[in-house]
Amino acid sequence: MDGKILNYILSHSTPEDPLLEDLYRQTHLKFVNPNMSSGHLLGRTLEMISKMIRPSFILEIGTFTGYSTICLARGLAPGGKLYTIELNDEITTFGSSYFRKAGLDDKIVQLTGRAQHIVPDMNIIFDLVFIDGDKREYCEYFDIVREKVTAGGFIVADNVLWGGKVLQGNSHDAQTRGIIDFNRKINNEPGFENLILPLRDGLMLIRRKS
Repeated sequence: MDGKILNYILSHSTPEDPLLEDLYRQTHLKFVNPNMSSGHLLGRTLEMISKMIRPSFILEIGTFTGYSTICLARGLAPGGKLYTIELNDEITTFGSSYFRKAGLDDKIVQLTGRAQHIVPDMNIIFDLVFIDGDKREYCEYFDIVREKVTAGGFIVADNVLWGGKVLQGNSHDAQTRGIIDFNRKINNEPGFENLILPLRDGLMLIRRKS
């Protein structure tokens, strides 16, 4: 996106609150690959989506330092819960400290491990699922959540344009291949409808029709 347009968008949108600004700054100071953090534009989008849906139950695959987790949790219906799964147990304490600061620790359940091992045993139907884990496993994530999304519910997947690498149809890079396969798979799922938004690195909205 053109830098001037991006600046215009940000200057004409609700500002990033101090807590998320600090989380984002500390993520860049303390962690490798800090660009994995959602940031203001994507975070605000996720928060708006969540507030529109008012979900009772949210599933997030890929917590990282918790920026998107906080944004999504702010849209929960009263009494709602967000379950977030992170493979790296070394960063969960950092995220949980910000969940407390945001006053959301009672609404967020942190789970550690591979989503493929955790989700099948969860006896919960979700209104909203956010996929932002290992790009090589996106198809697997979809397969384990497809029956755990309520009719009319949404799955949101991040990074579906993957820096434009999705145009490399014969790519041998495993992560690029994972995103390409995922996009093709979703586009051919008869029980779902989808839309890719050119937001940041590409955001796919997927709705379960029945």
